[in-house]
Amino acid sequence: MQRRQFLRVLGGSAIAAASVGAAGYASLPTAMPADATAPWQGPGAEVAGDLGRQLLSYALLAPHAHNLQSWAVDLSEPNSITLYCDLQRLLPQTDPLSRQVLMSHGTFLELLDLAAREQGVRADITLFPQGVFSPQALDARPVARIALSPQPDLERDPLFAQVRARHTNRAAYDPARLVPLTAIEALRQAAGPDVTVGFVGADQPALAEQHRALASQAWRTELTTPRTVMESMHLLRVGTTEVGKHRDGIHLLDTFPVALDRLGMLDRNAPPAGYALDVQLKEFDAKLASTPGFLWVSTADNSRASQIAAGRAYVRAQLAATQQGLSFHPLSQALQEYPEQAEAYRTIHALTGATAQGHTLQMWVRVGYAPPGGPSPRRPLQALIRSESPQS
Repeated sequence: MQRRQFLRVLGGSAIAAASVGAAGYASLPTAMPADATAPWQGPGAEVAGDLGRQLLSYALLAPHAHNLQSWAVDLSEPNSITLYCDLQRLLPQTDPLSRQVLMSHGTFLELLDLAAREQGVRADITLFPQGVFSPQALDARPVARIALSPQPDLERDPLFAQVRARHTNRAAYDPARLVPLTAIEALRQAAGPDVTVGFVGADQPALAEQHRALASQAWRTELTTPRTVMESMHLLRVGTTEVGKHRDGIHLLDTFPVALDRLGMLDRNAPPAGYALDVQLKEFDAKLASTPGFLWVSTADNSRASQIAAGRAYVRAQLAATQQGLSFHPLSQALQEYPEQAEAYRTIHALTGATAQGHTLQMWVRVGYAPPGGPSPRRPLQALIRSESPQS
């Protein structure tokens, strides 16, 4: 959710701004705390000589639903990494089956694999080594075990060069700059054979308009369903202190809302309504109107292994988009499996031709050209490590 949009969702007003006074909030810090984005600089001296930590320093830059960063790792076995899901970091309202969270573990595994290749290390990934999760929920068993072994002749992947440059961009795009089909083909090739990558752009204006209308409708549904919008509200980090403390979730650093929050004028305990809701929807529709194309990633089934594969393919496509100068912004609402989105879920599958039994849309994104976006906060590497070898 855009920071300025969230301000209006929370009901800020010009009257409140006046009550704060320009002198009262002009000096508030609004820059992203350096510590919160330090991981984007790459591995530091503290992990020198430690292969596992070096690889994880890149893996934790992976995209994650709501920037929740639910990855947890065990480093207690030499030359091995065991990946778990932190079950305290789920999205039970908007992602009740934890499909998006598990995909976010796929993105993590892909960046880890790219980083390993770059160092001439083979990463053999075994999914669900203690058994596959049920379709309804994740549990305490591991997501994957990664065995690391030297292989100096291993082919490097050029997409690795984009790992630190990849950022989700929720800004308005340039509607006059169309996405060339050659770029989309490059994204398809990067995503690989385990998924289907589809695209609709300016050559199909009526279909693209249907995508815009559905994205708007699904967004309205999420904002007007109290339990789903409040899930996002509870992950809102306002101001440099909160962002620096949590280093996850949805960050809000604009001076005006930060000042309102300090005065107790930002209500994070109530869903948007009235004018605040109308303005939020209008601004989101403007972003959709600026979008020259929509891209999606689908799988032939919705197994847990396919969700992991979709996450890996998605981040590869986004890295390729970064290489092409393109921006991505996920539109997750219509793909979510809670009852209020059921009609939107059926419609997006029909619009994209994913109508065969089991065929599942895993990601749906705006794609286009925009000024570069900045990095999102990342938790420190040590926060992800559950246990480690005595030698570490």
